[in-house]
Order: sequence, then C-alpha cells, then structure tokens
Amino acid sequence: MPQPFHLAIPVHDLKLARQFYGELLGFNEGRSSDHWIDYDCYGHQLVVHLDESMQPKSASTSKVDGHGVPIPHFGVVLDMQQWRSLAEHLNKHHVEFLIEPYIRFEGKPGEQATMFFNDPSGNALEFKGFNNMDDLFKS
Repeated sequence: MPQPFHLAIPVHDLKLARQFYGELLGFNEGRSSDHWIDYDCYGHQLVVHLDESMQPKSASTSKVDGHGVPIPHFGVVLDMQQWRSLAEHLNKHHVEFLIEPYIRFEGKPGEQATMFFNDPSGNALEFKGFNNMDDLFKS
C-alpha cells in the first residue's frame, strides 16, 4: 500500500470548505483551528488553510483528449465502483463539472474513468477510476 500523502491547499471560506469536503464529499474531519481543517481524503491527509484574501478563480488549462484540463489539480485514484458511486453522488447534488465523468483509453491499457470539478475556492479536483489498479501506469 502506498504511503499517505499530505496536501495543504488554500480556501477563502472555512464554512464553505466544511460543507464541500466534509458534507458533500464525506471526508472525515480531523484536527482543526480557526484557520485550518484536516481531512481524511481516502486515507490521505488533506488540509485546507484559510486565506481570506483569496479570490476564487478558474485554473489555467491544458488540452488533453480535447478537454481543457485544469492545472493545477489534485484528486484520488479510486476503484471503479467507488468512482461510479462518487460520480452518481455528485450528479445527485448538482455539482457543476469542469469535465463531465467519462472513460478515457477505452479498451486500451490504462483504461480509466475521470471527472473534474472545483471546490468553492476554485481548487480543481480530478477523481479517476480503474477496474484494475495495476493499469495505473500502463501506456
């Protein structure tokens, strides 16, 4: 099993971050203060830090498969069942996707599902799904 990563990102509003990461995505909250919140992001440590001067903005994009993929972005690689459940949950809650859920490399090595969306502060997230985790780095 890979070692958990630690990622710290800025947010402009901790209440909105709690609603998004805690309530919508269902990440368990760990330690927190008036200026930051730790989350368990599928076994990884995600910390949101308050930056009240931050203005939500769109990320730059890079063309991938004809889509404008936001850069920077982060997310987690899930098994396909987890990915489908998350996509259904986000659709049910009317999340606005930057890139709608779809399958890349269908029928080829490295076949994967992907979707992109922003948090309320404009941080771009990508969640991928694989039927076989051994295909993660196949080309």
